[in-house]
Amino acid sequence: MNVHLTQLGCRLNYGENHQLARQLRQAGHAVVNQPAAAQVIVVNTCAVTAEAGRKSRQLVRAQAQANPQARIVATGCYATLEPDAVRALPGVWQVTSNRDKGLLAALLEEWSAEFPDPQTLEWIQADASPIAADAAARTRAFIKVQDGCNNQCAFCVVTLARGASRSVEPARIVAEIQELAAAGFQEAVLTGVHLGSYGRDLPGAGALAALVHRILRETDIARLRLSSLEPWDIADDFFGLWAAWPRRLCPHLHLPLQAGTDSLLKRMGRRCTVAGFARLVQQARQCIPDVTLTTDFIVGFPGETEAEFEAGLQFLQEMRFAHVHAFPFSARAGTRAAGFPDQIAKARKKERVRKVQALAEDAGQQERSRFLHTVRPVLWEGSGRSLDDGSGRLWSGYTDNYLKTETVAPDGAALTNRITPVQLEALQGQVMVGTLT
Repeated sequence: MNVHLTQLGCRLNYGENHQLARQLRQAGHAVVNQPAAAQVIVVNTCAVTAEAGRKSRQLVRAQAQANPQARIVATGCYATLEPDAVRALPGVWQVTSNRDKGLLAALLEEWSAEFPDPQTLEWIQADASPIAADAAARTRAFIKVQDGCNNQCAFCVVTLARGASRSVEPARIVAEIQELAAAGFQEAVLTGVHLGSYGRDLPGAGALAALVHRILRETDIARLRLSSLEPWDIADDFFGLWAAWPRRLCPHLHLPLQAGTDSLLKRMGRRCTVAGFARLVQQARQCIPDVTLTTDFIVGFPGETEAEFEAGLQFLQEMRFAHVHAFPFSARAGTRAAGFPDQIAKARKKERVRKVQALAEDAGQQERSRFLHTVRPVLWEGSGRSLDDGSGRLWSGYTDNYLKTETVAPDGAALTNRITPVQLEALQGQVMVGTLT
């Protein structure tokens, strides 16, 4: 059976699709690059904002249009919260909630006997080569170590879609990462809805720091990266991890801020203050050489005054984030904030988002410029692109501190899925340009 996997939204969705792909391959199925080559298409949806819900519906329609004869399975947060709306979309045969997402491989197995050999189907015209044969897919793996969240922030619908916090047994995580390392993956990214809560529901498992130590002790993975961490989850000794594992633990942290004033943070139900966040950032930069920090920021939360917005802008500038994911507040049914008074007009939210994005772009350029004329290790992705002038191939990858980097190498250079030192010499937009050393 040929299966195509696609997703929208967070890294956790990517991690879940990676896990499903491995399960399908182990069962003898092919995970293919193009929807037109598939008999079954799995769409992992997102519902974090109303726009994400709209894009999820759009993605399902696009997959149905690309392959009208395929059976579409919709899962993820939007499919969990709005199953009837998803069932009504073209091509959808099955809607699987987040609760049952881990059973998808078994659920799809029931269909395999209904399909003829895909090689005999004339309507499969696209490239049906398995993704597993593509070395680019073996560069970075997203590992789901935790699901759900107990925080119940006023704006967040994820708790409704994902449920309470649940952690994966450490031994399973270690075994999965070691298997990936043996298969050639160079980097593992630990993902979860509330990653910092890892282990609290598992007696004897220890916290996230203990898991990181164990992974790096017991596996051969070259690089380990952490995804989003809530600021209140970071213990005083947490940053000591980077001193213990300076070459393998990537110096990049995504710390969701969401608002830049204490008044807004309190109304959002966030368990931090701007002063506490600033201390955390200062500590991270003191303890982790060359760390880059990124964040999320909500604009137009109900009741946000002009003074609060301007104070938030000032705080963002002071924090010097390399990237800010800024988005307008979206009232999600079932959340407390959806019923808050003083909802901000859509036009004003769009204007404020533009201001945040402009400030964040300037701050990000300054932060990236700090690394000019330094040498960083880059993990190269893909197979390079031949340049029209015949000067070589253009390669793209990411440094350990998550700076997108490009270089030109001779045609014979084999950089795919390799980590090499690179001299960062120029900045073009948000991309570092370097030379191999």
